Amino acid sequence: MSGKPSIPERLNLPIWSVTETTLRIKHVIEEQFPMVFVAGEISNLVRATSGHVYFTLKDETAQLKAVIWKSTAGRLKFDLHDGLEIIAGGAVELYPPRGQYQLIVQEVVPQGMGALELAFRQLQARLEAEGLFDAERKRPLPRYPRRIALVTSPTGAAVRDMLQVITRRWPACNVVIVPVAVQGGGAAQEIVQGLRDAAQIPLVDVIVAGRGGGSLEDLWSFNEEIVARAIIASPIPVVSAVGHEIDVTIADLVADRRALTPSEAGEIVVPDRQEVLQSLQHLMESLNSRMSAHLKRYRLLLDHLAERPVFRRPLDRLRWEASRLDDWSARLSRSVVQLLQHTRQNVTHAAGTLEALSPLRVLERGFSTTQNVASGKYLRRASESKVGDVISTRLHEGTIISRVEDVK
Repeated sequence: MSGKPSIPERLNLPIWSVTETTLRIKHVIEEQFPMVFVAGEISNLVRATSGHVYFTLKDETAQLKAVIWKSTAGRLKFDLHDGLEIIAGGAVELYPPRGQYQLIVQEVVPQGMGALELAFRQLQARLEAEGLFDAERKRPLPRYPRRIALVTSPTGAAVRDMLQVITRRWPACNVVIVPVAVQGGGAAQEIVQGLRDAAQIPLVDVIVAGRGGGSLEDLWSFNEEIVARAIIASPIPVVSAVGHEIDVTIADLVADRRALTPSEAGEIVVPDRQEVLQSLQHLMESLNSRMSAHLKRYRLLLDHLAERPVFRRPLDRLRWEASRLDDWSARLSRSVVQLLQHTRQNVTHAAGTLEALSPLRVLERGFSTTQNVASGKYLRRASESKVGDVISTRLHEGTIISRVEDVK
């Protein structure tokens, strides 16, 4: 070997291992990019069983690997999917085992709209596809509720407005307040539990869930999917009263009835006492008028019936029917006598006919009948007897017994 020095020796450069080189690059990258915001389109998104989310951010000429750890992914209000354009914020780090740098995403904002607006649209589309907004699924509210449960903040202006309207319109109704937080962390879970608790209160006919106005962030608890599904699962009709008229939440869309404001919710769930009293008064007057008309009509009908002969002289009909009965009795008697006379004549005529046809009348004229004594057979021909037979000859008066001596 020659004693010629190596390139690193000539250039007076150190020789690093792969690990050392990678770590030095890692240090430079992470020091230079502690926090960056990158705009791009999501592609190749993968949700690991661990809860981490891996994807690639790309534009027309380049791409960047990115990862969202489980703790950050669980806080996202909207769903990520391929093709979604976002602005991702986080630190750029290098993963030594692969020698690959990637963006550790800590914040995600959809391009063109806010994160909450996108989350709202995604959940709205999903629930609508399930048919949960269909009018056929909505249940009617009771006309005269016995007890109403208000699932809301006990200190907010909304509960005061609802109580004022309900007690003014329908004092007979009992109101139960189910206190819950209506904004902030954990508010959605409290609203869900409040809806479940309200459904267990005896005699509750309708539930009102809501709060006063505020920003989209303030109202967000009523856009959570768990709240929407709790409203759908409630065995008791639910009225949603969230914010002002321009505020529309997922809770409004799935509820059995939406109130534009908490005050309107009070008007929806109970009738107006004065209107009910006026309606009852009108019904009473209508009933009295109809009853009077019916009574007058039936009185005229009774007067008309009373003028009929059957009511003025009730015995006339009995006498007339008795006379008809006598007539029928006389006609029946005459018919029976005539029938007997006719039958007697028929019998006499038949007897005469039979008498004329009787063989005894023939005997009177000198004729006789001969019968074989042994067989009892009447003889019509001489050949029907033989010598020695005993025969009986019946005359008009008496019978002669003889024996056959000869047959000719």
